[in-house]
Amino acid sequence: MKNMGGGAAIIGLLINVAAIAQQPVSDPAPEILQEIVIQAIEPRYVAPTRRDSIGRIWAPVMINDKGPFRLVLDTGASHSGITAEVASALGIALNKSPPVRLRGVTGTAVVPTIRVNSLQVGELLLKPAMLPIVTDALGGAQGILGTEGLDDKRISIDFRNDLIVISRSHGEAARPNFLTVPFTFERGKLLVVKATMGNIPVDAIIDTGGQSTIGNLALRRALARWRKEQTVATVDTIVGVTADQQIGEGLPAPPIRMQNIQIRSPHITFGDMVIFQHWRMTDRPAILIGMDVIGLLDALIIDYMRKELQVRTRS
Repeated sequence: MKNMGGGAAIIGLLINVAAIAQQPVSDPAPEILQEIVIQAIEPRYVAPTRRDSIGRIWAPVMINDKGPFRLVLDTGASHSGITAEVASALGIALNKSPPVRLRGVTGTAVVPTIRVNSLQVGELLLKPAMLPIVTDALGGAQGILGTEGLDDKRISIDFRNDLIVISRSHGEAARPNFLTVPFTFERGKLLVVKATMGNIPVDAIIDTGGQSTIGNLALRRALARWRKEQTVATVDTIVGVTADQQIGEGLPAPPIRMQNIQIRSPHITFGDMVIFQHWRMTDRPAILIGMDVIGLLDALIIDYMRKELQVRTRS
């Protein structure tokens, strides 16, 4: 969640999950055993998708054949999570599974988990699944749909009609009115695009779960050398999925260029966010591209099998 000079709240939802030993969540120093990297059509989707106040699309997801529950598609989160209210609606107690350490953009927290028999949306079926309990800092959504199980999938997002379709990828090439942008996987299933800002190479992470676009301090320093004139920064407060807060500087920035796509005059919050430290992305310019930028597109297709974004811009 980001308050821009007293303005509207903005949420960043990137998640890491670290499994910890079975013990009460209140244990102040749990032992970390392993770590897992954690932003529709009738009748398959049961209910239509729609845009929330932050601009993200909520996908109707069936859990244990109940729902649909509205989960935010978050390409920056490698694990799905739900709110405590969803667990209650499923009739599952929060003390039956071991807790995990949840790692978000701004901090970490130890949270309970539940195990479910199935999670399904479109042709994505997870069976079974472990779901951490996330806070209510989700802009009204009931959870997060992460990237687990998407290795062979194709996600088609139609922003004009607020529609998500998740299907198996058959290696389809982009249609004539779409531009293509290749991506690589880093830190698990992070979608990283090679971009430039001005003449500065930047690692751009596609984050459909967050509203704002966030840059690291390495990018801030590089842009300070590139930009000659002084610009007055706003003070932005970022609140992540763990409810921890960090302060950043809000500044206008040069266009972001990804292949033949150019995004002009983005507003970026710069800060030493915890998630950049965790990803070891503090030494080179990096940026989380949120829905304030992605939502300017007309349509976006993420083909995990082809490792390719297929983009249709608005005229």
